Amino acid sequence: MKSYSYRLLDVFTNVPFGGNPLAVFTDAHGMSDAQMQSIARELNLSETTFVLPPRDRSHHSLVRVFTPLAELPSAGFPTIGAAYALALEERLRQESLRHRVVFEESTGPVSVTMEAPMITMQQPLPELGPLYGERDAVAAMLGLEVSALAVGLPLQSVSGGVPYLIVPVIDLEAMQRIRFRQDIWERVLRRTPHPHVYAFTLECRYQGSTCHSRMFAPGLGVLEDPATAMAAGPVAIYLATYGILPNEIRQNLVCEQGIEIGRPSFIHVTLENSELGPRSVRVGGQCVAIGKGEIQIET
Repeated sequence: MKSYSYRLLDVFTNVPFGGNPLAVFTDAHGMSDAQMQSIARELNLSETTFVLPPRDRSHHSLVRVFTPLAELPSAGFPTIGAAYALALEERLRQESLRHRVVFEESTGPVSVTMEAPMITMQQPLPELGPLYGERDAVAAMLGLEVSALAVGLPLQSVSGGVPYLIVPVIDLEAMQRIRFRQDIWERVLRRTPHPHVYAFTLECRYQGSTCHSRMFAPGLGVLEDPATAMAAGPVAIYLATYGILPNEIRQNLVCEQGIEIGRPSFIHVTLENSELGPRSVRVGGQCVAIGKGEIQIET
């Protein structure tokens, strides 16, 4: 038997038991793909991160992310949490991390920086996909009437590495009434290119927030995610495209999430624009260390 230690964090919060819980195995060298998936299923968090030696020696580490059911090509809060966990163990020199560190992920190199207390990461520039016209079906899937969906904004597929269907909702009261119907999801979205659902409204609970959101990904074993950085970047592109954000070179927004499930999360997004359109997206937030653990597996 071999022991592997992990750190338990809350990401996108500055208080314990908020944000998105994450386990980070800071040295997963020697684990097989199957063992990583089994551990993620055993811990049953929305994501578990495994840090391995890099393939390219110019990078700091290889980072792999698993949900209880599948590996993700890239993910926001697990990458930010990995940097925080490695810094806690002094495997990342703080003075280097203030400038930049590069992790390897399946979608390519990911730049991560820390300027205490904030950790931010570069996201792949999100792409807007096709519009989705089944408004009645999507409303029913959320347990809402179709009039609860915002008028003038489309249902649209977006992706920054993981595909989501963006669903604009009219107000905060409607967001709180969402009761996700997995049986309808099975019929409506499961087999589409955008099976994960990101609902948002521009009415917020907390001052300083730009949008209030909820994310559902039963196909990944995540009924509702407390914080979804890989959707926050794409929603920034969506809001800019449809004129919700001011037409500026740099746009900053905060996505609040997880409030309905008792884990308030705050994801900071910076969108850099050029004359030709969006040029780069960074997402970030704070982290809190909650504890440590150890798992033994057969070698």
